[in-house]
Amino acid sequence: MCLLEQRRGIANASPYNGGGDREEGEIRYEWDFSLAAVVSSPASGAASDAIGVLEFDQTENLLATGGIARKIRIYSVNKMVGFAGSGMAAVMDHGDVCEFCICTPAKLSSLRWKPGMDSRVVGEGDYDGVITEYDLEKHVPVYERDEHGGRRVYTMDYSHGGSVAVGASGSDDGTMQLWDSRCDPGSTVAIIRPDPYSGSPVCSVEFNPFVEHVIAVGCADRRIYGYDIRATAAPVFILDGHEKAVTYTKFLDSRTIVSSSIDGCLKMWRPEAERRLVRTFKGHSNSRRFVGLSVWRNGGLLCCGSENNHIFVYDHKWSDPIWVHGFRSATSTTRSTSPFVGGVCWKQGGGGECTMVAGSSDGVLQIYRGEKRR
Repeated sequence: MCLLEQRRGIANASPYNGGGDREEGEIRYEWDFSLAAVVSSPASGAASDAIGVLEFDQTENLLATGGIARKIRIYSVNKMVGFAGSGMAAVMDHGDVCEFCICTPAKLSSLRWKPGMDSRVVGEGDYDGVITEYDLEKHVPVYERDEHGGRRVYTMDYSHGGSVAVGASGSDDGTMQLWDSRCDPGSTVAIIRPDPYSGSPVCSVEFNPFVEHVIAVGCADRRIYGYDIRATAAPVFILDGHEKAVTYTKFLDSRTIVSSSIDGCLKMWRPEAERRLVRTFKGHSNSRRFVGLSVWRNGGLLCCGSENNHIFVYDHKWSDPIWVHGFRSATSTTRSTSPFVGGVCWKQGGGGECTMVAGSSDGVLQIYRGEKRR
């Protein structure tokens, strides 16, 4: 059940102008969300089933998950949603909807589908500092690089558009590395140290999906750095406003970035505007963990997990959450003493309807549907 009282705003807020903060007016609840399905591990499952990363493929028909269980699981989205009946959330086991899984040698911290490969290749970064690409048809690794000195890879991404998908990885070693999987695994396109003085870990990398040569980098030094990968000697912008490490960066559109931090807030930025910080979003609990961040660009909605085991949805127009939902296990057995939501992901299609998936430290997936009020 939603923990926020649904109330209708009466203020007619002016549209977002992209140049800085505007008067928000009273928050309006324009969306209705419901739990569509729960995918749970058996009651005897271990706490190592914790899900830390979720990623839809380009067709949005497949979902990849990873975490500390050392497995990449691939799910059919249509199969998961198809179990849901009208008005009731379907409850199922991973074995019912998981198409297959690939065992990996280390715990996973990041997953990305490789563009231009027809959903056949997925890349992952792990706790041992290794980047690996897997062929999902053959279930075997086809590329591996170990250039972060054995230090944990927190994040990875691929560039969008162009003839070549350039890879980027960020690590506890304080570097972001750019690489091309067509080349020798030991070769690197560029090594960037956003914080060259203290070597703060790089926690997030995100290519701009609209401008292929721009990448946003979130660091433990509380800053977000923007780079043009064609000339990486210096950042093209630096965003400073978080009080603690930046854990995620996402592009809401070609000129707007949303960031998350363990200071317990999200921030929305316009790097090219005079007033770069547009809005701060607060309500969720986040002081020490990676709890996930995803943006639904068509609807202008943001979603993150929380250390109090809840899902929070924000509208980019207002600072307070528009929907909060407690994450519950499908079984009576709680395998984690302090469960939390560790990963979230929106499907990018749709207009008046949306789909979101979240994963918890108990290894449970929950699928939500949203519909805009008419």
